[in-house]
Amino acid sequence: MDDEASPQGGLDANGVPHRPRWGRRTPYGIRRDGYRDERRVPVQQHSATTYAALDLGTNNCRLLIARPTPDGFRVVDAFSRIIRLGEGVAASGRISEAAFARAVEALQVCRDKMRARDVMRARLIATAACRAAENGEEFRSRVAREAGLDLEIIDSATEARLAATGCTELFDPSATGVILFDIGGGSSELVRLNRPPGSSRRGPPTPDIVGWASLPVGVVTLAERYGGKVVSPDIYDAMVAEVASFVDAFAADHRDLNGFHTLGTSGTVTTIAGVYLRLQRYDRRRVDGCWLSDDEISRVVAELMAMSFDERAANPCIGAERADLVLAGCAILDAIRRAFPCPRLRVADRGLREGMLVEMMREDGVWGEA
Repeated sequence: MDDEASPQGGLDANGVPHRPRWGRRTPYGIRRDGYRDERRVPVQQHSATTYAALDLGTNNCRLLIARPTPDGFRVVDAFSRIIRLGEGVAASGRISEAAFARAVEALQVCRDKMRARDVMRARLIATAACRAAENGEEFRSRVAREAGLDLEIIDSATEARLAATGCTELFDPSATGVILFDIGGGSSELVRLNRPPGSSRRGPPTPDIVGWASLPVGVVTLAERYGGKVVSPDIYDAMVAEVASFVDAFAADHRDLNGFHTLGTSGTVTTIAGVYLRLQRYDRRRVDGCWLSDDEISRVVAELMAMSFDERAANPCIGAERADLVLAGCAILDAIRRAFPCPRLRVADRGLREGMLVEMMREDGVWGEA
């Protein structure tokens, strides 16, 4: 049997199928353990192809597994776990042993899900924590060894593009453009987009990116520096001022905002939406795509500031794992709101993973011509 033609990577000397090592995206496909399959998925086979997108962030490990549909994709499996990979990286410059262990355990779950779903095309990325840590490459090697996954550490420009690609469907069609922001654990991305251009192709629209910036602050780094359990008004204002020093440099080049709205993708904005909606259990269907006015956001932020740490932890849309991070996220959001005052914010419970899925499917010619 030709190993490269085998969906499972061929047979070993005993006739047992090899398990694939899900790897970094190549121009054509995914790298396997000991094998290379550098052909794009044939267009005629796309409806039966299963794709995977994994985002290993500073705070979370997230996986989406999906299959194409005529105009997008259908999620068939998902996974999300808070791992705090970037815990202590800002102070020590290194990923800790405890964070190593948490991440590898979560990635092994992702590997098993990809195997169970017969994923044939995947992209696996790591973001700010691995970019910043001096032992980021050591971490990648350990993940390859212990989880069989070949992570790709992406730069901030790629992160901004993927976030935009994943969220473009949430443009208000009557708007001329959008200021998109992605509040992460170790960094935050700002992207200015124009209305998506018309296209003869099916599938999600392609973003028209005018400019972007990566801010060296995220909820984990900010909460570690200022504290996240007890946040006084003075501490909160100090966080906002620090973030504003980075946001304002980008805003100075993007002041012409007539007809724009803001679009936020992050745990911060989805948490604010969940609290505003008084959800007793987080419901993505109600949060993704919802609109919040500037006054509504301000009321929720004030409500969160008035809560104790235990009250935040008890809220079903926050929980104990995010209770010490949510106010740092609000501070980043407030710095962005002050630089880009808009009457309405659209909330996105989507982002990098959806952007990776769209890009892989588009490369494979999944949607063809309209």
